[in-house]
Amino acid sequence: MAEDSYRYGATIETAMARGGDNFSLIRHCLAAAVVVSHAFSVGTGIGADEPLHATTGFSLGEHAVNGFFAVSGFLVTMSFMRRGPLDYVVARALRIAPALVAAVLLCAFVMGPLLTQLSPGDYFRDPMLWRFVQATLTTLKSTAPLPGVFEDNPFRFALGTVWTLKYEIACYVLVLAIGMAGVLRRRTLVLAGVIALAAASLLLDFLYPEAGKGQQTAIRLPLIFMTGSLLFLYRDRVRLGLLLLAVLAFAVWLAAGTPLYRTLLFVTQAYGVLWFALAVPPLLRRPPRADLSYGLYLYGWPVQQVLFGFFPQIAAWAMIGPALVLSALVAALSWYLVEQPALALKGRLMLTARRSSAAA
Repeated sequence: MAEDSYRYGATIETAMARGGDNFSLIRHCLAAAVVVSHAFSVGTGIGADEPLHATTGFSLGEHAVNGFFAVSGFLVTMSFMRRGPLDYVVARALRIAPALVAAVLLCAFVMGPLLTQLSPGDYFRDPMLWRFVQATLTTLKSTAPLPGVFEDNPFRFALGTVWTLKYEIACYVLVLAIGMAGVLRRRTLVLAGVIALAAASLLLDFLYPEAGKGQQTAIRLPLIFMTGSLLFLYRDRVRLGLLLLAVLAFAVWLAAGTPLYRTLLFVTQAYGVLWFALAVPPLLRRPPRADLSYGLYLYGWPVQQVLFGFFPQIAAWAMIGPALVLSALVAALSWYLVEQPALALKGRLMLTARRSSAAA
């Protein structure tokens, strides 16, 4: 009986009611996968220089980002449905903004002056410095360089992973908008939206298979995010079964080399990561107290840029270990000094907002 439940799956709702999950483990593993993936491209300047890219069409880092968006879609939708728009906005802002601002300022005013080839005066007078701060914080541009920093590296930019945050924030805003409009409570409308995104992904691959990365990503990430959201909304109907996951994976394998491949891959990844999060018994007895996943994601790139700058002959495989250790140390500082204190403000901000609302 237990074996049948594992194979054919309990519903997502039943799996959630059991208590315990692998979400924290998944987030940390996905962040580490991004660091591992970048070890291959930091030294060459070619994003496709990564073993998995040749066989799947995507690097390990891109697969990890897909997993992040599936998890985020599921958990963020749950947050809105259970806690309402005010709590949702405060929680999302405190989770994303403080660590991002700290990372930008740390790179611009600590790492940059220490590593630049310019004199301190020239560095701080250079308009490129202020463009880096402005562009990274306002448009989440990940290709902005710092003056005189990483000039001999294949990639010059200091925060190469922040570009995904604009898609993440756009998806947050989408959930807020359709949630406040009541669409999330009419899940068939969300299903129709996900079908439309999947159709757009298919049409792009049928009609423009050589479309640019930007066009593909603009459909890919919202599709995966909203698939995660849809799985939460249909949690009483969707079953998390190993058999279904195997069927989906087999369909992806059969579709390789066809226009169906990418869309099937994205949907399967969203289902697979949530299957692992909820259907597999918790692999950690206690979730870690510190959530280093966001810090790992933000700081893995600048740490690897620094490593390559000092050791330009280092092999990709040799960089992985030191990069993970150093990135985890910086991520821990980010958690304890920035992220955790920021999240602790949530209760105060919510209380102030409720008092203001009551007074009004």
